[in-house]
Amino acid sequence: MENCTRTPKYFPLLLVMAMLVACSAMGQRRSELQAQIDTLESELMQVRRELAEAQAREKASLARADSYEKQVGELKEANATLLENLGSFAEVSNKNTSALNQALGSLQNKEQELRAMTETISRNDSSIIALLSDAKATLGPDAKLKVSGGGLVISGSLEQVFGSDTGTEITEDAGPWLQGISELLKSHPHLDVTVEGLSMIGDLALAARQGVSVMNALRDDYDIPADRLSARGRDGNFSEGVDILIHPGYREFYQQVKSQTKN
Repeated sequence: MENCTRTPKYFPLLLVMAMLVACSAMGQRRSELQAQIDTLESELMQVRRELAEAQAREKASLARADSYEKQVGELKEANATLLENLGSFAEVSNKNTSALNQALGSLQNKEQELRAMTETISRNDSSIIALLSDAKATLGPDAKLKVSGGGLVISGSLEQVFGSDTGTEITEDAGPWLQGISELLKSHPHLDVTVEGLSMIGDLALAARQGVSVMNALRDDYDIPADRLSARGRDGNFSEGVDILIHPGYREFYQQVKSQTKN
């Protein structure tokens, strides 16, 4: 009886404790549920990020696919144009073959002309060497000789030829010199002569008169044909005198080249 009478006294306390335990359990479960919710939200955000990245990759892939498709279309058009151009090129190539053959024929002719010129120049060089030897023998060891411009140059001073720097009348002392030159010219009748008066002070008119004076003496006094002779004045570049250039006849030279080309 004593125990039965005590039960009502402790019953509210037990109920409260039970409710506290229940509330504690519910609080724990709510915490667990909140943790699960947080986890799910984090996973959801991760999935959304991955989805966005996948969509971006898909968009980029679609853009590349469009670009590739455009390039393929351009390549097809280019290929069609190329095939068309190849046909045109073949036609043009056939036409150009004839022109190319003509050009090759022209080049062969030019090569033959150059070969003929080279051979003619070589022969003329040999003639000039022989002329130099003859000039040394004819004019003596003191003669001023040099090979220049494809010919032999015989130099004389103004004092020797005219007696002064400004003279234009040939002196008697120049007679043996001109005589030797005329003999040399007569022994080489295929060569022409250019008489150059050289001026050191730029007086080309005087230099030309001096050259003409020597040319006239060779023609009139020593019987050198006029068609072999020419004269001119030239700036001597710090030197003066008379240069007699004995060289191949240019007209004859070109005729030789022309005749060898035909052969």
